[in-house]
Amino acid sequence: MKNIFEYKLPALDSENFETLLSHKNVEIKTIISNTLSTPQTFIQECDEWVVVLQGCAKIEMDSVVHKLKKGDALFIPAHREHKLLKTKKVVVWLAIYIYPF
Repeated sequence: MKNIFEYKLPALDSENFETLLSHKNVEIKTIISNTLSTPQTFIQECDEWVVVLQGCAKIEMDSVVHKLKKGDALFIPAHREHKLLKTKKVVVWLAIYIYPF
């Protein structure tokens, strides 16, 4: 098993995604965000549940800004636009993607 805190740091204002497990309709990834200041908009075909393992971030969804810190989690339904507004320094996320059957 890989230690999720041993990662390669991406360039400033970017992210790295790494798949840890892919099984049936579920995919588990780590996401490493490095001091994002450029908002990033996402719309995904699957449900996503994220938890912040390190750092803090702001995500806007349905006109609500969610301020997430270590230990906070957020469920993002499929086809829901959400915007990662910014992160403070490095953020380590655990993301679980649930695809429809």
